[in-house]
Amino acid sequence: MSKPIVAIVGRPNVGKSTLFNALAGQRIAIVKDTPGVTRDRIYADITWLDKSFTMIDTGGIEPESKDIILSSMRSQAQTAIDTADVIIFLVDVKQGLVDADFKVADMLRRSQKPILLVVNKVDSFDKYMADVYEFYNLGLGDPIPVSAASRLGIGDMLDEVIGHFSPEQLEEVEDDRPRIAIIGKPNVGKSSIINKLLGEERVIVSDIAGTTRDAIDTEIVRNGREYVFIDTAGLRRKSRIKEELERFSIVRTVSAVERADVAVLVIDANEGVTEQDAKIAGIAHERGKGVIIAVNKWDMIEKDDKTIYKFTNEIRQTLAYMPYAELIFISAQTGQRLPKLFDLIDTVIENQTLRIQTGVLNEILTEAMAMKQPPSDKGKRLRIYYMTQVSVKPPTFVMFINDKELMHFSYTRYLENQIRNTFGFRGTPIRFIARERKEK
Repeated sequence: MSKPIVAIVGRPNVGKSTLFNALAGQRIAIVKDTPGVTRDRIYADITWLDKSFTMIDTGGIEPESKDIILSSMRSQAQTAIDTADVIIFLVDVKQGLVDADFKVADMLRRSQKPILLVVNKVDSFDKYMADVYEFYNLGLGDPIPVSAASRLGIGDMLDEVIGHFSPEQLEEVEDDRPRIAIIGKPNVGKSSIINKLLGEERVIVSDIAGTTRDAIDTEIVRNGREYVFIDTAGLRRKSRIKEELERFSIVRTVSAVERADVAVLVIDANEGVTEQDAKIAGIAHERGKGVIIAVNKWDMIEKDDKTIYKFTNEIRQTLAYMPYAELIFISAQTGQRLPKLFDLIDTVIENQTLRIQTGVLNEILTEAMAMKQPPSDKGKRLRIYYMTQVSVKPPTFVMFINDKELMHFSYTRYLENQIRNTFGFRGTPIRFIARERKEK
């Protein structure tokens, strides 16, 4: 089961990003910030009183004319409605109630989802509480006064947020079926791939609503094994603002990737790999999911003997931070190589759950250190006493060393390459944790 999703919705300049940053910032000890490869942080993993959830910021769009403001606001609010389990509706005590607040309130009320009305910029409760009461007119229950800038009232707000999570959302449900999120930009053929797989496998399938409202979980049975595919192609409306569209595709991707074991990043062969593809892939990478890159519409490309190498090099260059990702060239239209996708998924899941015995791991470590000495600084050399695997999905290794300062990133990468050369781990990231152990 994925973490619940909480979205912050509101007009421009009410302090959405300030609240988001206050929750995601390093100064709050209870928060674990998970930035993606995206330049601006759109989501963060947050923990409050042992309850974890993903917070999404829908802010940052400042259109020029008043007409676009309303349509943009409506799109943002609608995306939050489709994706979130709980919605924080943020208003501004200093601006007071405005018509646009009523319009958003009407939309949110129809969603039948839990809505918290949060009144921001209440820097002094004594001074502003009379103005806070004005927001009862929205008909969304008790307003919660906060000051995102001063971090006042945030604890009370988070208590209310987690109070709306259902027990099912907070429990781990045992389901060992592989879950595959089909991710990528709009119109690259995500739904077409699932439809083709459904048609070709000729099995009875059931469509069940996913935990996010805009994703559909589709069960597909192949060779007696059940797979659950999560399609993120939920937003059908076209947006006039490119950044808005990109933000929405990332919002949907976060919720789908949370629930998946493997993410299949679909790239349009006609467009090639783009910066937006790198942003979307980064979400799966940051969350330690297995990754397969599927280049769709391959049947539409004019080819010569160098085409596939050129495409492969371009993808590897743009997605250089994930060299482990598997690569496949497909066509949802003709079904070209689609059966091979299942074989890749099986391989990636096998590698995600692979465990290496400590003895074998340390033989590789000893050999690696003999071939390339650990780095040293000011006469002190890094010593790695031993290494052990502590978890899977993704495979995670703890190294016990003498000094963290000496554990350079390049040497960690070298050790990763040695482990991959022996065991493969194709399609899955692997993680390393350095622990200091004082020398006797």
